[in-house]
Amino acid sequence: MLSAIKKSPVVKFVYKFLFQVVSLLPAKKNLIIFESFLGKQYSDNPRAIYEYLKKHHHEYEMVWSADPRFEKGFLENGVPYVKRFSVKWLFLMARARFWVTNSRMPLWIPKPKHTIYLQTWHGTPLKKLVFDMKEVLMPGTTTEAYKEHFYQESRNWDYLISPNRYSTEIFKRAFKFEKEVIESGYPRNDIFYKPERIDIARKFKETHQLPMDKKVILYAPTWRDNQYYQIGKYKLDLHLDLGKLKKELGDEYIIILRMHYLVAENFNLDSYKGFAYNFSRHEDIQELYLISDVLITDYSSVFFDYANLKRPMIFFAYDIDEYKEDIRGFYFDFEKNAPGPIVKTTDEVIEVIKKLSEPNQFTSKLNEFYQQFCYLEDGHAASRVVKEVILANRKV
Repeated sequence: MLSAIKKSPVVKFVYKFLFQVVSLLPAKKNLIIFESFLGKQYSDNPRAIYEYLKKHHHEYEMVWSADPRFEKGFLENGVPYVKRFSVKWLFLMARARFWVTNSRMPLWIPKPKHTIYLQTWHGTPLKKLVFDMKEVLMPGTTTEAYKEHFYQESRNWDYLISPNRYSTEIFKRAFKFEKEVIESGYPRNDIFYKPERIDIARKFKETHQLPMDKKVILYAPTWRDNQYYQIGKYKLDLHLDLGKLKKELGDEYIIILRMHYLVAENFNLDSYKGFAYNFSRHEDIQELYLISDVLITDYSSVFFDYANLKRPMIFFAYDIDEYKEDIRGFYFDFEKNAPGPIVKTTDEVIEVIKKLSEPNQFTSKLNEFYQQFCYLEDGHAASRVVKEVILANRKV
């Protein structure tokens, strides 16, 4: 269905018309549709909200919107789903009382008047967003078109989740969002404060046959707007020398790669068997945070979430000069305020990791960072969001 919609303006027009007609039917007052990263994953803030509702509010009918190419993840997790843009999807979306998603809906999908649209977003911003961006380098659009399309779609949002005051101020300006922002902390981070988090980490290692006697390095970089194959598929060269890492650290560590969902690369790790593991297709990065002892990232917002664990972070920013000036730009002085050392080479990464057992000069900076960005996180963000959006807007 999706390919037919993309290829034919007529099909898109008919689909949109049918959506509008069905949306005139009475709303299904207890129906909630969830979507994460364009239907590619059962993950992130929508997942945390879904799992809270499933545990505490059985009165709701909850269905996930799933890209047909990624059905496996929904089947494996045993969650109810509908294929994105199918006829059944149309009928459910058009009559749902609530939409819960962490990314944008297509502009041509008209939001029914009876639907409450909760936008959870998917990160604390380091990189400039939308109307704060000078130039958009993504394929298939222009700066003007990107900003206009984002603006039009975001007019449909009724609520927006924010993890902290810093993010609230940026979201309001960068999204030109004037409706209610719920400053709740991120529901996806509730897992860090659950009593069972240690058991979750242990079971994950057992399930995926990871060595229990070695520490875990998590490498989770972001994508580059100007490096791509086509729309929605981005390049990422692996600048980390895995061979050198294995030689220097392999007796004590393993490394897990977790690329951004937009990165198209499928790295061949056969040469590093037993040391390097590719978990890029693993949906819930929060589980990877829990099993890791140190995070290596760059400009990804993952470090805002990881700071909840107060574990070491290394910023492998080999292209920082280009990135901060030409590609996206930052909201704060990254080089001054990053809660961990910034390095540009594999040798520097190794040097930092070997010194992790020593007193860390970045401990005080990490604590300051935590107080600024993680102060709302306490394991109850999902509860707060459900109370303020779902329960406050339910119809009898």
